[in-house]
Amino acid sequence: MPDQSLPPSRRTFLKLGGAVGAGVALGGLRPFAANAEVLRPAGEDLVPDARATTLWYLAPAVEDKVIEQGLPIGNGRIGALVGGDPAADFLYLADASLWTGGANDVLEDDGQFPYEREKFGTLGLLAKARIAVPAHTGVTDYRRTLDLSNGLVTVTYTHQGTRYRREVYASHPDDVVVVRLTGGPMTGAVALEPTRGETLAGPAFAAAFANGLKYAAAVAASGRGGQVTTRGGAVAFTGCREVLIVLTGGTNYVPDAARKFLDAAADPLRVAKEKVATALRAGGDALRATHVADYRRLYDRMAVDLGQSPPAKRALDTWSRLRARHDVPATADPELEASYLQFGRYLTITGSRDGLPMGLQGLWQNTNAPDWMSDYHTDINVQMNYWLADRAGLPGSFTALADYCLAQLPVWTDSTNRLFNDPRNRFRNTSGKVGGWAVAFSTNIYGGSGWWWHPGGNAWLCNSLWDHYAFTQDKAYLARIYPLLKGACEFWEARLLPMTVGGRDVLVDDHDWSPEHGPQDTRGNTYSQEIVWDLFENYREAVAVLGRDRAYGDRIGGLQRKLYLPEVSPTTGWLEEWMSPDNLGETTHRHLSPLIGFFPGDRIAADTAPRALLDGVRALLIARGMDSYGWATAWRSACWARLKDADRAYQLLLTVLRPSVANGNGTAPNFFDMYSQGSYTIFQIDANLGAPAAMVEMLVYSRPGVLELLPALPAAWAGSGRVTGIGARGGFEVDLAWRAGKVTEAVIRSVGGTRTEVRAGAWRRTITLRPGGSVTVQPS
Repeated sequence: MPDQSLPPSRRTFLKLGGAVGAGVALGGLRPFAANAEVLRPAGEDLVPDARATTLWYLAPAVEDKVIEQGLPIGNGRIGALVGGDPAADFLYLADASLWTGGANDVLEDDGQFPYEREKFGTLGLLAKARIAVPAHTGVTDYRRTLDLSNGLVTVTYTHQGTRYRREVYASHPDDVVVVRLTGGPMTGAVALEPTRGETLAGPAFAAAFANGLKYAAAVAASGRGGQVTTRGGAVAFTGCREVLIVLTGGTNYVPDAARKFLDAAADPLRVAKEKVATALRAGGDALRATHVADYRRLYDRMAVDLGQSPPAKRALDTWSRLRARHDVPATADPELEASYLQFGRYLTITGSRDGLPMGLQGLWQNTNAPDWMSDYHTDINVQMNYWLADRAGLPGSFTALADYCLAQLPVWTDSTNRLFNDPRNRFRNTSGKVGGWAVAFSTNIYGGSGWWWHPGGNAWLCNSLWDHYAFTQDKAYLARIYPLLKGACEFWEARLLPMTVGGRDVLVDDHDWSPEHGPQDTRGNTYSQEIVWDLFENYREAVAVLGRDRAYGDRIGGLQRKLYLPEVSPTTGWLEEWMSPDNLGETTHRHLSPLIGFFPGDRIAADTAPRALLDGVRALLIARGMDSYGWATAWRSACWARLKDADRAYQLLLTVLRPSVANGNGTAPNFFDMYSQGSYTIFQIDANLGAPAAMVEMLVYSRPGVLELLPALPAAWAGSGRVTGIGARGGFEVDLAWRAGKVTEAVIRSVGGTRTEVRAGAWRRTITLRPGGSVTVQPS
């Protein structure tokens, strides 16, 4: 927590009306003690502009391109896209719990779940906010910046000889969005703009969906040197040298299945009003100091230096620089790539804290009708969203995913036992048995599933949750997720079928699919066989670590030993995707489902697996190709990094970084990854988190018992570099420095791990540490 020694400043503020009473415990809006003294840091430590990592632009965002040009802010619960126009600014506000729909537990005629906006539901916008300073047109020296080092969006410009500055951020400690305008006398107004026809009551509104979810938003402002008044639904400021605007909102969502995920007694409007009033009392200096201290406590856990870029590159604005990197690929720009990694960390910090996890678009929306409902996709997307957190020094950001799965578990379990073996479900267990829990390919926040049943989804979620334990060695966390692991094993115990293959009695998955292509009724698909092998392996270790359910652990071990495991096809030379030598799907398909045992799994490892198996992995990767959607390209990059093929891993990173133009795949001006739909593009956050995770894999490859340094360092970064705070499985953190492509020094710290082998090229050393201890090695 930040230092808390400065009491809040007192300043005139606009009271929105109503008595200030006790805080309300809400899932959608964090509780607080109203009128309590909010203690503040004694000062703030901003990274100076000259040293800060920034994305910057020479013009405001165009509103109809807000998803590509708006700059994101967030506190893990509420987020916004910021435009930055001096005269007519806008914020597109979203709340992670603002979901329509419900449990969605009535199957359609094919035994699958409805997947549409009414029953399954969708995430959308909370509101838009408009900030008008009408006189500030024709400005000069304009610059719009996303300051990754300090967690701020800033806009600076000159108007009639006066320099103005605008800061925007979403504070996690104060749970509000803050906009601060400084520089000279300003006259204008701020107002909320509802997006669903809600009625404003002053500068606030409240409403409810048909599913019972109540939601609200409020805005207030204070000024220095002028007047602040309420005019209808707007807050007007006149002649103010400084204007402090505070916005927030929320819902009555609670992560509690027993309450059907809603707190019927909650009053989101009252809580929102209290929060903006409390924040205004604190004042702009204290709000920013608190926010920056909280943000930097997380951001500063990792420093990234991949080498210096030429001065000519540094002089370019971000969009020009991104295009230059693509247009002249021979000219490296390692600082641009380092900023992309840090942008992924920024999205993780601002998008995932102590609330709901990030779905397809995280916290950032531009519509109430997003593609795929902005849901949680369980066959790669939500898992990829969390590949980066532990690797990049942000383990606390991971727990939102675990909390979500635990909250949904009672409903998922009930739905599975009632519905999975419906005779219309083509994926049902032909054994007639059912147990544990399963999900569909899409999930919402009410325990609801959408689209088709996804038998492997429970195992992949569990393996992702297990990976967080592998990084942290946190036994209390492992005990929390244990019911999820055991329930998934119970599902697969009921599902696996005996079969004789090649004269051997084995267990195989029932009628299933290899996401998202090929036949839907094959058995023993590689995807499922590998993911269940990992699930069983992780469960067995959980049993050993926690000392519980040993008999059941032994039973799962027996099932694991009988699992059919894939072979290399004599027809294609690839690792087989179906239990067949033939390719039954699309050769260049976006998904790498059959390689899940290689990445993110560990059953197939580059230095221990049989050569023929690794050759099959490589051949399948080659066949899949070097171009696809951003998330698919990021997955390919991580796989090539594990094969220690730095050139291909890096080439795929550059493919992710290509500029998105003419509705094509690639990176937008604001660094969001755009998914092409031909006539338009969609923002998906998974590549923004998966590609940086692949970058970390190029620097450190960790697995149980082994920590390998610089396994796939690309030539563009080989000159010299230093990265600190890399998370490593086994319970370690790594600070790493190199020169001329060789490790010069590495510091290995234990965050719970005790023993591992450290490798760098041909160099090997086994280290033993106590938790909290560290050792420095110099392999060169």
